[in-house]
Amino acid sequence: MAEKKNKSAKGKMGLGLRLKAWWEGYDADEIQKRIDARLPDEPVEEKPKKETAEETKSSEDIDPWSDEVVDIAQYIWGKGFCGPGGPEYIISLSKLLALSPEMSMMQIGAGLGGPARVLVDRFGVWMTGYEESENLVEKGRQLSKMAGLEKKAVLAQYNPDDIEGFDRKFDRALSKEALFTINDKRGVIEKIEDKLKPGGLFLMTEYMIDNDSVPGKDRYKEWAVGERNHPCPITADDMVGILKDNRLQVRVSEDISMQYIDMINQAWAGADAVAAKLAKQEDGATMIQTLMREAEFWTRRKKMLESGDLKLWRIVANKKSTGPSMMSDW
Repeated sequence: MAEKKNKSAKGKMGLGLRLKAWWEGYDADEIQKRIDARLPDEPVEEKPKKETAEETKSSEDIDPWSDEVVDIAQYIWGKGFCGPGGPEYIISLSKLLALSPEMSMMQIGAGLGGPARVLVDRFGVWMTGYEESENLVEKGRQLSKMAGLEKKAVLAQYNPDDIEGFDRKFDRALSKEALFTINDKRGVIEKIEDKLKPGGLFLMTEYMIDNDSVPGKDRYKEWAVGERNHPCPITADDMVGILKDNRLQVRVSEDISMQYIDMINQAWAGADAVAAKLAKQEDGATMIQTLMREAEFWTRRKKMLESGDLKLWRIVANKKSTGPSMMSDW
């Protein structure tokens, strides 16, 4: 019978220590090796690994937003959210849009619909959120129904490569970290501009690279491999150029990376408490493993943002109209 080192019988690092190591920039696996080297080996029977149903599928067919990942996301970011930026942030982010109950608004990258429901609740605007993940759309619709907002915070699945589903005109548009994985950014922006009413406003928060040499760096390549979908971010200047080419006047263009990093840090500061809750559940071991993978995922993103090679950018633009600009006083 084959034997191997039993790390669980040796000095295995606790979850809190591993998270702390990742967050402070240390290699958790290297620390584990040092712990193991100080303790005697213990033989353990090697059990054959069973292939799961997910592993038999093509990687292209697997929705990266599995039920477990969605659950962990909400533990970290809050109910209805799957990334940085809770209700207060969304409201503050949207303050320049002058939203009202008479307006309609589309969102690209709607996630679980958390931002859409916040804007409906705060401003009464009619939201239609487009999301690539089928699982996020399904669960987001359930959350909208539970909140009694299924008609005002509508979620729909879309294919970034075939965006003919935008079948109406909107007063406002929002894209929240949704374009950096889409190759044809120009095509998406063109479609958004087409669906905006004259004088309509477009708010975007997006991952941007600092300059065109960044994709050639090793740390960028390592980050890209670990993303849910293959990233292809561009520079902020290039994005502004695409907006202008599509008759959108850029009024605000700013780097908000530091605020974003702070939100990541604040959310993950409570990871130990999340792990303690998960440990009490029947599927706790599986969920904790998912938590660990998500911690690694966001550690990689945070390191890229801290390096300055990757930035989180906020842009506000308006569609040209025949009348006076709505933003002339900015």
